[in-house]
Amino acid sequence: MSPQTTDVLVIGSGFGGAIPAYHLAAAGARVTVLERGPRLATEEFTHDLGLGAYPRIVDVIKGDGISVVAGNCVGGGSVVYFAASLRAPSFVFDRRDAAGRRLWPASLSRAALDPWYEQVEQALPVTKLDWPDVSYAGGVLAAACDRAGHTCNPVPVAVDRARCTDCNWMLSGCRFGAKRSMLLNYLPAAEAHGAEIRPLHEVQLIRPSTVPGYRYAVDHITLDPSDYTCPTGAGTLHTKVLVLAAGAVGTPVLLQRSALALGGVPPAVGGYFSGNGDRVSVAEMDEGKVRSLLGLSRSATVAYEALHIGMPITAASFDRLDASAPQFSRFTLQQIYFPAVTNTLAQTAGQRWSGVAKKQMRARWRSWLTVLAMTEDEAEGSFGVPPLTGSFTRLANGLGLGTMRFAPTSGTRRGWAEADTHTRAVLERDGLATVRPWSEDVAGTVTAHPLASCRLGDSAAISALTELNELRTHPGLFVTDGSAVPTSLTVNPSLTIAALAERACPAIAARCAQYGVPVRYAPSDPLTGATRRGEVAEAARAVAVRAGA
Repeated sequence: MSPQTTDVLVIGSGFGGAIPAYHLAAAGARVTVLERGPRLATEEFTHDLGLGAYPRIVDVIKGDGISVVAGNCVGGGSVVYFAASLRAPSFVFDRRDAAGRRLWPASLSRAALDPWYEQVEQALPVTKLDWPDVSYAGGVLAAACDRAGHTCNPVPVAVDRARCTDCNWMLSGCRFGAKRSMLLNYLPAAEAHGAEIRPLHEVQLIRPSTVPGYRYAVDHITLDPSDYTCPTGAGTLHTKVLVLAAGAVGTPVLLQRSALALGGVPPAVGGYFSGNGDRVSVAEMDEGKVRSLLGLSRSATVAYEALHIGMPITAASFDRLDASAPQFSRFTLQQIYFPAVTNTLAQTAGQRWSGVAKKQMRARWRSWLTVLAMTEDEAEGSFGVPPLTGSFTRLANGLGLGTMRFAPTSGTRRGWAEADTHTRAVLERDGLATVRPWSEDVAGTVTAHPLASCRLGDSAAISALTELNELRTHPGLFVTDGSAVPTSLTVNPSLTIAALAERACPAIAARCAQYGVPVRYAPSDPLTGATRRGEVAEAARAVAVRAGA
């Protein structure tokens, strides 16, 4: 039997995988995408919390001191994320570690990434909300901020408001085609240019190819669609260029397992893991004071009781994103909704996990206002010895044990404490609410924004990738998912992950050309196919020159 080959193999189909898949296919390369999870059409998403529903497409992976919520389906995290689409503030790109080393490449500033941000904002596209679009919970946060002397603004989201029903089931996938996931733009555009997407394919090992003209061999298994712990087959694909976008939990583990076969990987692989500084708190609103202090009410008898109503993220305060402020004091405070399965994580005084106080508090869940602070952490996490197969030890569909460890440093805890103090100052003023941060006793810190476990940078001592997303000492192997982001961002990371993936595409195309793949890359719109002009075209030419094109 002849070996299976492709020009470009993409592992993962979220933001980091779908974007290169589209651009390389549009440029003329043969592109194959391997995705561990299943493929669901829009109408197949199920809006309930049954065991046969969200565990099909969402994984909760528990590590030591941290738990990660991640997408597991074609479209990856873009299918289950809450669609907030924010550019990282300028100071993020200037961050340094305790030794004074610059963490982002010198070539990457906010200004340098702005053309790529704009490219993604137009391609998804991103919608700028106005106050009538903000959920009632978001409006309550805004009113509380205003009363405390702070600002609050609507959050840009990748949502078609004309199609959105405000059902608040984003974690389960959007069955109305309103959330602009990769399923609605980059992936169908990639397939229109001949890319092949193979769901339920879990990659196990990357090794040198023995097929002449091909650089990497990728061994994979296929999975039973009803039980992801059961393999149904195995195979190998040989590729000239490899794009790794298995997520910040999957990518480092796969590279660690492949280290021996590849002759080693950079020491930064699996280090510097960040949870984006995520800090979740529950504010239990006093219904009477929502009416008397904020002057708000939903009806004659109900002032608030609106945790579950509307889109999960609609409003945020950016007042603490001050570039001149000390590190670990800067953060975004954002209204957010989490499903009821997370209700046990809110602390109660003296009884953090169970008991009467917890039961009484959970009974008042409609009066909760959940807030997410995205702070600056020190990327102090790391990954241990990889499991024999997969990215983590899968216990069941939707649940696994990971090898990541996260012991918060004093800097990270200082950032959380700053956010907690600010949140209380806004929401506990005059008894408006009682704020309770999520407990770390059950799952450690919890994040849906894992980053930096295979990060790019200028220094080989603290980064695994070059500034063009190529794995050091392994030409033709690129990493374009959240693991490539060097630091926490103080905002939701999806737009930055996507912008960095867009920026990497000219370099990937240049490497394809060097390896004999006839490609003609130009930045283009996946929805219309129109070639982009102006700043993004200039930025693409600059990246191609640095890549040696």
